[in-house]
Amino acid sequence: MVDREEKRAQFEEPRHRGGFARIIVLAVGVLLAAGAGFWAFLGENGGSGKYPAVSARAGEVALPLEEISDGQAHFFSYRHQGETIDFFVLKSHDGVIRTAFDACDVCYQDRKGYRQEGDAMVCINCGQRFPSDLINEVRGGCNPAPLKPSIRDGQLVIAEAALLEGAWYFQQEKI
Repeated sequence: MVDREEKRAQFEEPRHRGGFARIIVLAVGVLLAAGAGFWAFLGENGGSGKYPAVSARAGEVALPLEEISDGQAHFFSYRHQGETIDFFVLKSHDGVIRTAFDACDVCYQDRKGYRQEGDAMVCINCGQRFPSDLINEVRGGCNPAPLKPSIRDGQLVIAEAALLEGAWYFQQEKI
């Protein structure tokens, strides 16, 4: 009789494993679908920019001055109707808060933007260097495209309309 019970146990074991395997495959499928949905959500809601996303309230983007006044360039992405607009903010050595699009009139089509080296912003595409105290002062050429801010109540404020004026730098089709 023991042999009979062992034989029965042998036949029941594969059926048990098959059920467990199906549960694992189903769980992995559910996780993959949830991950794909989350990824799509991020793409529609500001997660697809290469920098931290910011949003506008009452037509303005506001950034606390204490978070951007350390002399380092801080890069942000603003999304509007499926378009991502990248910009940076830094406090130059002369104490002025500077803002500019992460693009210029010459190299914008390559979509590489700028990086900071010491007290200068450097075009990643062509290597041109721009002293930080001239950002938002000099326009045209490979200079970072100016973005006009204001300061109010301890915040750097950028009008959404000003950001949208520079949207053409970031459009997929070349203008």
